[in-house]
Order: sequence, then structure tokens, then C-alpha cells
Amino acid sequence: MVTVQAAPAQAIGHALELQGVSRRFGGLRAVQDVSLSLAPGERRAIIGPNGAGKTTLFNVIAGDLRPTSGVIRFYGHDITRLPPHERIRRGIARTYQTPLVFPRLSVLDNLYLAVRGVRPWRMSLRRPRATDPEMAQARQLAEQVGLGDAIHALAGALAHGQQRQLELGMALAASPKLLLLDEPAAGLSPGERELLAGLLLALDPGMTILLVE
Repeated sequence: MVTVQAAPAQAIGHALELQGVSRRFGGLRAVQDVSLSLAPGERRAIIGPNGAGKTTLFNVIAGDLRPTSGVIRFYGHDITRLPPHERIRRGIARTYQTPLVFPRLSVLDNLYLAVRGVRPWRMSLRRPRATDPEMAQARQLAEQVGLGDAIHALAGALAHGQQRQLELGMALAASPKLLLLDEPAAGLSPGERELLAGLLLALDPGMTILLVE
């Protein structure tokens, strides 16, 4: 069970603010009275054993689950009851414990769909062209996460570490203000961990990051 207490938060100047957030499943208290705040550009980690409720807390912040009680604010706005897609639109992106990619599509197509998904008003059934702005952004994201030489590889054929890189690129497609990373280094070799750390350090310093391990 996750239980976090921090100093009383002031909404002004905070990227993310949780006040008394709890989530119960019947009689099970997965998250209990969590209060925390993150300033823009701040990077923090929530560390705890398996089953402590860390992923449940992420699901609540991302909107995949609603809190049983408490308030969540994002840049001063109450987002407690907003659905996930609206939180994405406002600038919250996340990764998962197991990378969520389309295994039968190429790296480039995965990133292209991520970019297009952020702009639903521009969705169409036509085939993408190399000159599409979204395709150019997808290629740029591939380079950013170290997959520029693997854009035509199927996502399902990538090594686990590369799938982590791809999922990170898909999350970055939304140009998030807040990036939630759920055990991003799980299952990675020392070399892959070092690569991931370098990618994260190279991100916009104004981006707020919260990760669990």
C-alpha cells in the first residue's frame, strides 16, 4: 500500500499536486491518503516493493482509475475526474511496466500512429506520405530515442530494451509536460539502463518526470 505525506501544497507553481488521494478495491487499500507535489521540471522517484500500490497510483494520476477520495491538480486545474484522453491532451503521458507497442507494425508506424493519435482532428484513412509533417515528427522521435537505424523493424522483433525506447518515443509524441514512467528500467541490462538514463537526461529540462521503481 502506498502512503505518501508531504508538506502542505500550494497549487500555484506546481505541475502536479495530489491531496489526500486514496484508492480502494473493496476492503483493500491500494493507495492511502497520498499527498505530494511536483514543480515544473522536477524529477522524482517513488520507490517501493512489488504490490505496494505504485502502479495503482500511476493509474490514478493518468486517469485509468478514479481515486476513491482526494484531489488531483495539474498546473492548478482539478483533473480528478477527467478521462485519460483529456489528461493526455493537457500534457500527461505515461509508459507501462510492460511496453505497450503494436508488435506487427514497424517502429516508424508505431511512432506515426502515436503522433497522429495526439491530433485526432487530422486522422484519415489515406496512406501516410514521406512528406507528411506527422511522418517527419515520427522520424525525429525515432532518432531522439536511439532507434533511427531501426525504423523499418517490426516492433515485436525488437529487444526488450528497444521496445522500452520505442514506448518512450510514443509517449513523447504528445510533447508532454508530465511524463510518468512505470518501472522503466525493469528487465534491462546494465548497458540498456545506461542508455535509457542518457535518453531521460537529454529530455527537455522543463518536463516534469515521476517514475516508480
